[in-house]
Formats: sequence, structure tokens, C-alpha cells
Amino acid sequence: MSLYCIGDIQGCDGALERLLQAIAFSPSRDTVYLLGDLVNRGPQSAETLRRCMRHEGSIRVLLGNHDLHLLAAAQGRRKSSRRDTLRDVLDAPDADALLAWLRRQPLAQSHALAGETLLMVHAGVHPHWSEADTLRYAHEVEQVLQSEALPEFLQAMYGNEPDRWSEDLTGLPRLRVITNVLTRMRFCTADGRMDFDSAEGADAAPPGLMPWFDVPGRCAEQTTIAFGHWSTLGLLNRPTLLGLDTGCVWGGCLSAVRFGANLQERELISVHCDQAQVPGA
Repeated sequence: MSLYCIGDIQGCDGALERLLQAIAFSPSRDTVYLLGDLVNRGPQSAETLRRCMRHEGSIRVLLGNHDLHLLAAAQGRRKSSRRDTLRDVLDAPDADALLAWLRRQPLAQSHALAGETLLMVHAGVHPHWSEADTLRYAHEVEQVLQSEALPEFLQAMYGNEPDRWSEDLTGLPRLRVITNVLTRMRFCTADGRMDFDSAEGADAAPPGLMPWFDVPGRCAEQTTIAFGHWSTLGLLNRPTLLGLDTGCVWGGCLSAVRFGANLQERELISVHCDQAQVPGA
């Protein structure tokens, strides 16, 4: 029985199939966590969702910003952009089942291994949040995704404000900032103000900004966190940090980490991907 995390797939189901073959994935034995952005920009978003549904329980997923964008497009709350490749889901005969399943997926998960906890999110954990905070705030959004308030939330989900977390936030602004932290965040200031305009690598942080995981004294710094979302960051492998977006859709790799007896025992397995999108095009 093995535990794996896999980075952003973005509709590249062929690469996912080859990676699962490379790790000799067994649905009856193994547990695989997909760290969000299952869909969009690659050619096989619907097939990716169907594969996850077939193996629900052994393949466990998180929602990323592109997955939420699919829900917004399906609800007519967001127009498609020129990079979107969502029609194979929206026009599928089983679209209703695929979207209903997607709505039930979490924005954060944890997994216990050898007395340690692995916290998994798509983008990041706010410097002021603990592991327990992260799971609790994620659940607030998850409840709305499964409720009749979904269309209103998806309409209000887009935007960069508030750019600071406060426990005093309420209503849609609170849900927006939680969603942005978990699915979009890369850079912060030292006091936790978030920037959503910069997508450079960690070494090219704009003045006054730093990667969220380098903010001094962040609350969850002793918790091992796995995340995706940041292809210009590439593979990040630190004792308590694991970044796994290795640019599959851009012609990079789709990467998995196999954990051993504890969270510090890690093996990287990657497969090269066909380029589905050109950066900056």
C-alpha cells in the first residue's frame, strides 16, 4: 500500500494514464491525491474527470482554480477565455454527472502517516492559518459549492479583494478570500497581504513580496504541506514543503511523489508530456 501526491493535470489524461502506469497504481492498494486543476488547457478534461470518478476512494482530488472555473462556466457565470478547453466537459452526454461529482470535492485535505499529518491544498496556506484553520475555512466554501447558493458564489468568486485575511470577514468577501488563498495564492508580503498579479518563479519575486511559504513565522510552518498551481516554481522539495506543478500542460512533466514509511521518505516519479499550450501565447 503506497501513498502518492500528483501535481496539476489540466486535462492531460494521457499523461496521467502513463504516470499511473509508471507507479504501478493499484486501486485496491494505493491512495493517490491529485492536487487540483484536474481540467482545462489540456485536451482531455472530461476523460480526466471520468478516470477520477471510476477510482473514487483510491484517487482523491482537490479543487483548483481551473476546476472552479469549469463550474462557473457551466453555470453561465463566466465566459470562456481563448485558452480554455472545457467544451468536452460542457458538451458531454454525462456533463451533469461530471459537474455534480466535481461540486462534491474538497479544497483541502489531510492524510495521517506514521504519526505525521500531510496537509494538501492546490495553491497555498495563508501565513496566519494553522492546519486546522485551513481545513475549517475550506469547509466553508465546500458547503456553498454543494448548496443552492452555488450560482451566487460563482458570480462573486472572481476578484483580488480582499487581499488580506481577517476572521472578521463575512459573506461573499470571506468566501472569496478563502478561495483565493487555497486556489490562487503565490506571493505575500511579510504581514500577509496577498498579491494575485505575479506568476513569476520564487526567485523573481516583485519588490516587497515573497512566496507564501517563505513568510517568517507562518502558523503552519511545522506542518508538511503539498501543493501545485505554480508551474514557474517547478518542483519544490523541502522537509515540510512539496510543490508538484511541473508544467505538464506546457510541455513539461507530470510528477508524482511516493511517500515511504514517513513523510520524509519520498521518491519522485515523472513522465514527460506533450505540449498542449504555449506559455504567453
